[in-house]
Amino acid sequence: MKLNLLNVGKTMAAVAVGATFLTSGAVLADTTLAMSSWLPPRHPIVVDAMRPWAEEVAEVTEGRVTVRILARPLGAPPAHYDMAADGIADITYGLHSFTTDDRFERSRIGQFSFLGDDAVSGSTAFWNVYSGMLDAQAEHEGVKLLGLFVHGPGVLHNNVRQIETQADIDGLKIRVPGGYISDLMSDLGAETLFMSSGEVFEKLSRGVIDGVTFTYEAVTAFNLTEDLQHTLRVPGGLYNTTWFLVMNEAAWEGISEEDQAAIEAISGEAFAERVGTAWNNSDERALVVMEEAGIAINDAPVELLEAIKAMAAIREASWAEAIAEDGFDGEAALAELRDQTGVDF
Repeated sequence: MKLNLLNVGKTMAAVAVGATFLTSGAVLADTTLAMSSWLPPRHPIVVDAMRPWAEEVAEVTEGRVTVRILARPLGAPPAHYDMAADGIADITYGLHSFTTDDRFERSRIGQFSFLGDDAVSGSTAFWNVYSGMLDAQAEHEGVKLLGLFVHGPGVLHNNVRQIETQADIDGLKIRVPGGYISDLMSDLGAETLFMSSGEVFEKLSRGVIDGVTFTYEAVTAFNLTEDLQHTLRVPGGLYNTTWFLVMNEAAWEGISEEDQAAIEAISGEAFAERVGTAWNNSDERALVVMEEAGIAINDAPVELLEAIKAMAAIREASWAEAIAEDGFDGEAALAELRDQTGVDF
């Protein structure tokens, strides 16, 4: 009789353990992650990159993990990194330059001038070099780094005059997204004003600013065609902006190793290619609209181009010196990034 009771006890314990395992499995099978998105819902990056990636997360995890993109952001664009780190949202994206501190100092490698004219090669190179040689994860504390990317070549748009010399930039009130381009535009003589993308339309239409450092697609995405007349471009881009896609660390650790591996397979370099393709396509569409709107797109004359190169070189050297203190070779990393994008600088 005692033996039978012992067997019954063992059986009940096994059932209890099995029930616990099944309950835990049910939790993992029903993991819904909230993603805060601050770009307009119809922005090409949301439509052609964020949403497809979110849908694929459900596919590769066989429904065990789903991503719900919220209809409204949970905070202002500059707050999105900390929102993920603090668990206010499970997943966020944003610009490194929106933070006012230097926590992402090594990310600046993807913001310099003359990096590339293609968002796919630029984004994949940025992921490869920043996450590899420059240990991007170490700069992204409190989150799981899922993606890194850049947009297409950054250009300078304004509604005052065609830019032919450095003197033509002097005194122009230009919106900047922070980071390297803010420094460069100041070097060139512009009066810089930081603001998020969504604020530009009002400030430009009211005359608070004369122009903006933006991509081509942003001109159409934020309805600026009627308030701009001139665009200045340089080979490889006047600048770029670097972006992150991150998940709260605790939320990431709550996912099974199998599903983590599945999500990583569609993130990283694969996501960089996806978002880069979306940006390339949207830039091409925007250029057609800009030309139809009569916006003049001009290449920087040689003298101005050389002035920009000289100022850019100073900024690059200063950055490389700063990260060398932490044991990173910025010069070699930048050379590798340009080699991957095919830019001869």
